[in-house]
Amino acid sequence: MLVIIDYGAGNLRSVARAVEKLGQPATISHEADNIRRASKLILPGVGAARDTMQSLRRLRLIEPIAEAIAADKPFFGICLGLQVLLDGSEEGGWEPCLGVYAGRVRRLPDGLKVPHMGWNQVRQRREHPVFEGIPDGTNFYFVHSYYPDPADPSLAIGSTEYGVSFTCAIARGNLVATQFHPEKSGRWGLRMLENFFRNYP
Repeated sequence: MLVIIDYGAGNLRSVARAVEKLGQPATISHEADNIRRASKLILPGVGAARDTMQSLRRLRLIEPIAEAIAADKPFFGICLGLQVLLDGSEEGGWEPCLGVYAGRVRRLPDGLKVPHMGWNQVRQRREHPVFEGIPDGTNFYFVHSYYPDPADPSLAIGSTEYGVSFTCAIARGNLVATQFHPEKSGRWGLRMLENFFRNYP
């Protein structure tokens, strides 16, 4: 059972529509028991790190999410669904996050238009099954003012440039997460999600 985690994220419905378009049966849920029973998970995200973490705490979802990742269940994080995997975010001063991987979420450099909103090239840092059939340098859709900076460079499978070169896609084991929005990235975004479902059945 694929579960799309519902904690009030603004892109929840667009993720659900993309998954439906690919013919993947999915359950949208904020219930901890459903997350524990899931065979694979998607954690979407739009908005602020503090609001996201508060919602996850209020719904008691932090523990089941951490358990799923520790058990190496297939997991796809999108935008804030990537950022909250790190130790914390500089947004609002400092917001502790899930701490699955060491690193910080940093504000994009001063002088840039924020949020960074629109299409931008993604450079593939190394081969990975989710990039299968997707040309290097393909444009994906971004909406964010902060970017992930994982401490371990081997996590990075993709990067992009917007005032600074930053990691925009990570992977380890059965976990994949992107700063960009595959559900809003047309053909290639759908291909990435399809690759994920095919390679992590």
